Amino acid sequence: MTSHDQKIQDEHYMRMALSLALNGTGSVSPNPRVGCVIVRDSEIIGTGWHKSCGEPHAEVEAVRNAGGNVKGSTVYVNLEPCCHQGRTPPCAPMLIEKGVSRVVTGMTDPNPIVDCRGENMLRDAGVEVTSGVLEKESKWMNRGFIRRMRNGRPWITIKIAASIDGNIALKDGSSKWITNECSRQKVHMIRAENDALLSGAGTVLADDPTFTVREAEGRTPKRVILDRRLRTPLSAALFKEKDLIFFTASDASTEKITGIRELGAEVYTIDAHGCSELEFVMAKLCEIGVNYLMIECGAKLTSSLIRSALADEISLFLAPKILGSGIRFTEYLELGRLDDAISIKDIKTSACGDDIWIRGVFSCSPDL
Repeated sequence: MTSHDQKIQDEHYMRMALSLALNGTGSVSPNPRVGCVIVRDSEIIGTGWHKSCGEPHAEVEAVRNAGGNVKGSTVYVNLEPCCHQGRTPPCAPMLIEKGVSRVVTGMTDPNPIVDCRGENMLRDAGVEVTSGVLEKESKWMNRGFIRRMRNGRPWITIKIAASIDGNIALKDGSSKWITNECSRQKVHMIRAENDALLSGAGTVLADDPTFTVREAEGRTPKRVILDRRLRTPLSAALFKEKDLIFFTASDASTEKITGIRELGAEVYTIDAHGCSELEFVMAKLCEIGVNYLMIECGAKLTSSLIRSALADEISLFLAPKILGSGIRFTEYLELGRLDDAISIKDIKTSACGDDIWIRGVFSCSPDL
């Protein structure tokens, strides 16, 4: 087989591994999403993916699917096999023990505990290793895991529903409904793909939302509310569901904190020594295993996240409506020069009925 043919074959099976990895969306965090394909004599003999945190890794699932006999095979996996004991045994030693001939990876593991050690262990044992196959796609698959490992915060997606002139509400706060039912269904789909959803007290007071997943398959993410003065009433619809977290000021009412905790929610007080309040919140969310964070909030918090270069991705739903002098989603974002304009790259657009769905990555988002 020529090197060109080998490259085509490697990319073909890596795409299969990436497709399998998607099955772990919404269930594997804080672990990465990983898929695995095992090939011998140009025939797929085993496939698997990591299904949930604490359960077997993709390589183990694929070896089991192959009946355990994978000697002389090639293993395709979108992330470097681990070499350390965590909740489950390491995969690199297992592949060596099983006698595989070659391992093809999409990217090295950004976890400092691994960081090429798995690949080096395989090479030292005589296993041929090819790394970086469909690396860009592999990094995108685990952008949240990479961001948490390298930058100490989740991958942050800002969701915005606005009129075509950029308004998220009228001046009186009226916003239901600017976008159509199709767009709202997509929003629920995005919620289910994220580990947590963050909003501010202003949005809670204005809309009394539940922030649950109702119009799509998947589980409701953790719901995180920034409420420095704990203005959220204990009768709010949020408290009807579990996995609710509040972040508040250190001098917040202890009586209110107790009341919120009695309703089953967690409360963290912001202790932002040497960092901004938003950075403190993001670091704490990392500690509890959040790889992917969706933002559904008002103009003030949206502007703060963009201004602080904490936003990675935008998911913008635009309705073919003009609201005039309403509330723009960048109402509190002031730029002094045209050169300071914040660019969006990797744009994707699609229709949601009459609405337009625009997705892209903020140019200020750190490289993966």
